Amino acid sequence: MDAEPLDARAGRARVRRRRLRAVRAYAFGAAGLLLAGCASMPDRGDIRPVQASQGVDSQVRVFGVPPADKASPAEIVDGFLEAMTSDDPQLETARKYLTEAAAKSWKPGSAVTVLSSGLNRVPNRGEKDPEGPRWKVTGKKLATVDEHSAYQPQTGAREYEEFLQLVQNEDKQWRISTPPSGLVLSESDFQRIYMPVNKYYFAGGTLVADPVYVRQRTDPDSRMDPTTQTVQSLLAGPSRWLAPVVESSFPTGTELSPGTKSLSYDGQNTLRVPLNEKAENVAQPQCKKMATQLLYTVKDLTGSRLDQVELVRAGGKSTSLCSVSEVSAAVIAGRPKIPEFQYFVDNEKRLVRMKLDTSSEDQQVRPEPVPGPLATPPGFKVRSAAVSHDERRAAVVSEDEHALYAVPLVGSGAMPQPLPIGKGGKAALLTAPSWDASGDLWVADRDPQSPGLWRVPGGAGTPEKVQVAGLDGRKIASLKASADGARIALLVEQPDGNKVLYVGRIERPDGKGDSSAVSVRELRPAAPQMVDVTAMSWAPRGRLLVVGRENGGVQQARYMLADGSMVAASLPGATGLSEVAVAATEDEAKPKPVVAYSEDGIVWLPPGAQWRTVAAGEGGRAPVYPG
Repeated sequence: MDAEPLDARAGRARVRRRRLRAVRAYAFGAAGLLLAGCASMPDRGDIRPVQASQGVDSQVRVFGVPPADKASPAEIVDGFLEAMTSDDPQLETARKYLTEAAAKSWKPGSAVTVLSSGLNRVPNRGEKDPEGPRWKVTGKKLATVDEHSAYQPQTGAREYEEFLQLVQNEDKQWRISTPPSGLVLSESDFQRIYMPVNKYYFAGGTLVADPVYVRQRTDPDSRMDPTTQTVQSLLAGPSRWLAPVVESSFPTGTELSPGTKSLSYDGQNTLRVPLNEKAENVAQPQCKKMATQLLYTVKDLTGSRLDQVELVRAGGKSTSLCSVSEVSAAVIAGRPKIPEFQYFVDNEKRLVRMKLDTSSEDQQVRPEPVPGPLATPPGFKVRSAAVSHDERRAAVVSEDEHALYAVPLVGSGAMPQPLPIGKGGKAALLTAPSWDASGDLWVADRDPQSPGLWRVPGGAGTPEKVQVAGLDGRKIASLKASADGARIALLVEQPDGNKVLYVGRIERPDGKGDSSAVSVRELRPAAPQMVDVTAMSWAPRGRLLVVGRENGGVQQARYMLADGSMVAASLPGATGLSEVAVAATEDEAKPKPVVAYSEDGIVWLPPGAQWRTVAAGEGGRAPVYPG
């Protein structure tokens, strides 16, 4: 018997009957009962099956159908795979397809395997096991979600293979004795059931987003709503990838008060979070940092207004530990300064700045040269540039790409001497630079004889070559340090000429007597769906704005989470964007418009509008925001 994709079999009447599931939908205050996974009830036309893997509205709840009496092994396998996509409490229906022992030991919350398409299942040929038939389940692995709820894109071999052993119980009913260790879902089922959220931890004095996935509705195992699931994940600590460079303010062992299943706002838009006894004796500064982590985590999760977070004692005492308002949390969080200007290199190869007013109807924007030595005649010819977060310094690469300068944007005077990057001189071939919020300056040298990543401490110290684990001799085509200083995005040239986007973790000795240099560790794919990435920028909430194309597709610009999973939002009209640069701010309170370099020169995208040119006929290239 040949392997047959589950999706392909769904149209057959036998499978259609097996797949009937009760679905409860809540929309606009009305509730109705739907069948067969349909997200709406047509009033005419033929009845057609709708697969779980096609996705269902997020407000639709799906429940599995228990095994029929005397169901065949094939029906047991298919029924179990379907029931794994349900919202049953404790996944009770899925457990009914398992033996009693397997149902007790199965831990579906331990991990999730995400497959790029539907599952294939086929009897294991030649199986001589006297206990009963064994079925092989296969697919293409896209990613896994680990016990910390962190998304891990699949690298290397993508084949997924699992064997489900069936046995007969005392009632002569077939049941599965060896279920998968966790959930196995198609990509569309995963997107229907789970949603991405950020939890926040401190790197130095700055909050860093740590993306994870939680259930869009009540978790079948814990019975927690999405907000409570996210808070629980925050208290459990950062993901393994980010943990070496961040820390949590919560004392080890801090958890929600026992029995907490939901968290809600009061009439003053305050979220009260009850914690166990581990948080009893923390000092007020630490407590306020704990509340700040919670405020940013929950605010990132919901569209509801959140003005304050209050931490309260457990055990029914309900007395306050501390509270933090949105205003005071912004100070504690160390968020980057809101940019005053946007910058680009004009046709005269000058670094210029502008203010884009999204509320103005004036189509014309009037750039001006930046102040300081760069404005001094005869003027310095700029190839690319970056501006520090305080907008008091610029890093510029010369027109020939051989030299890097750190130039003040205040006062006057002569141009400073170039920073000694690599071998210097004509051998150097420098990328556009980037600043992090600590004031460090980053640049890559594409010198074929000595390529590498360089960091200039404080933008003025002696440049240091940075070890990048996993680069394997490949050249860095461009880079962008995150404002928090904990991560760096690297666009890496492949042997076939395409460029692949990675995010690396920046590890620093932090002055603790460790003589080791700053390094970049654990590169992970940030846009694994794209075969060629041409431009990228950090964007609000720890995301990346990526310009590139998928295999066989056209150029597009999409927001991606830094863990490599895709966010649905995309930009219109991305096919005209150049491969040189794209810029977007990381400010979360007042996001600035996207600025890009296209065939029409410098263009920008006001919220809810179409692309506009900055100044008709003036051209330009290399747009950047501070950072």
